[in-house]
Amino acid sequence: MAAGLFEGQYVWHPAADDRVLASVCVDIRAGRYLSTHEALAETRGDFGLRAHRSLVLASEAADSDLAERWLAEEPTPEAALLWARVAVLRALRAADAQDERAEALERIALAACDRASATDPADPTPWVARLAMARLHRLTEPAPRGLLTAPPGPWRLFAHVLSLDPWHREAHHRFLACFFARHGGSVNAAWDVAAFLGQRAPVDSPLRLLPLVALVESYNPTQLLADRVWEQPQWRSTALAIYQNWLPRVAGYRFTPVLDLAYLAHALVMGKREFEARAVFAAMGPYASRMPWSAFGDPADQLSRARRACGLPVPP
Repeated sequence: MAAGLFEGQYVWHPAADDRVLASVCVDIRAGRYLSTHEALAETRGDFGLRAHRSLVLASEAADSDLAERWLAEEPTPEAALLWARVAVLRALRAADAQDERAEALERIALAACDRASATDPADPTPWVARLAMARLHRLTEPAPRGLLTAPPGPWRLFAHVLSLDPWHREAHHRFLACFFARHGGSVNAAWDVAAFLGQRAPVDSPLRLLPLVALVESYNPTQLLADRVWEQPQWRSTALAIYQNWLPRVAGYRFTPVLDLAYLAHALVMGKREFEARAVFAAMGPYASRMPWSAFGDPADQLSRARRACGLPVPP
């Protein structure tokens, strides 16, 4: 799906150019769920699209009772999935805010994930939603062989998701987040896991971006020459390999993978490969994501700075 030309303004909505999803988001804000069923039902079998749409729709529905009403009136697999997504999002928000209701909301979310997975056992999405909450607890399941730091974590849950979809994008990102320093892990553990997961993925997979995600997560502006890290040969070659092997596939996606493109564009700009970054920005069109730009300052300012470095227009 073509992202469209840049027309002078950034579009920050996570639906990007998925027009069906954008339309359903409007319906959700109006309290209507009929189109939600249709948008999710057509993703059965396309687990990447199902994960993307259900997550965006949950973010729209989390502050209303729409998911609860829909599940009560139509207990379909799609209604159960949206409820699981909403319940997990609420639990994570409460935990991050140290809300006294966090434990109760987590129990509700786990029950919602169980219900959704029982309704559609072949769908990995409810298990990915459960995996999103794994960072709330320091699990001690041993890592498989091949990791230098052998960090313990939710390896069994992750393995179950992979048994349903071996290259599930969101599952890999949720799992990696469990090892971030801000979630109780460490920089070395996150790099180790990211390298392990990225190297086992197909060469044309967006999962090859995982080491670049871990690199942004570990960014510390107080360190000497912190902004020059992306110029090191290992990171520059990683970004160029993704540019050569994955970027050509993006044109065939059903929606523009804005977040993945943003990480790639950022790495190329920081690695002084502006020519290649221009092509990535062209694939993004006007669509923008807060990460990775917000790790370095105001996301709009940082995105504009990167586009200027490539000789591209920015909003006035």
